[in-house]
Amino acid sequence: MIALPPIDPRLDERMMQLALQQALVAYEADEVPIGAVIAVGTRILAKSHNQVELLNDPTAHAEMLAITQATAAIGGKYLPQCTLYVTVEPCPMCMGALRWTQIGRIVYGTADPKGGYMHYSDALPHPKSIIVGGVCEEECRELMVSYFRRKRR
Repeated sequence: MIALPPIDPRLDERMMQLALQQALVAYEADEVPIGAVIAVGTRILAKSHNQVELLNDPTAHAEMLAITQATAAIGGKYLPQCTLYVTVEPCPMCMGALRWTQIGRIVYGTADPKGGYMHYSDALPHPKSIIVGGVCEEECRELMVSYFRRKRR
């Protein structure tokens, strides 16, 4: 297995800021504001945001679109040397897809107690994937709260 780059909390925060920028694009497009970045160290392979409404596709989650971009960028279906940065804890569908990629790390911002994978099963991630939550948590959570507050008006 290809080794992951060393873990650097400052890099995690910088990459999460890029994911937050993607989430803001989704917010402005009236999509659930979730953004994702897949990288190897500082090399970005993919950036995406939710496009469910735009594409009229319930699978067009930020993570799924980023997986497609990243696997195309490396020319293979496995991402063990990569880190996914996503603003919200992945749902079961996305975590299942991430399991198949054998992604090395998953870094998320805020938990999703109603729709996140942990609500259903903590066995969904690949057993070798390292999972880190709470990176830029407050910013990620506030964006989601703001979006749903605006939708309920």
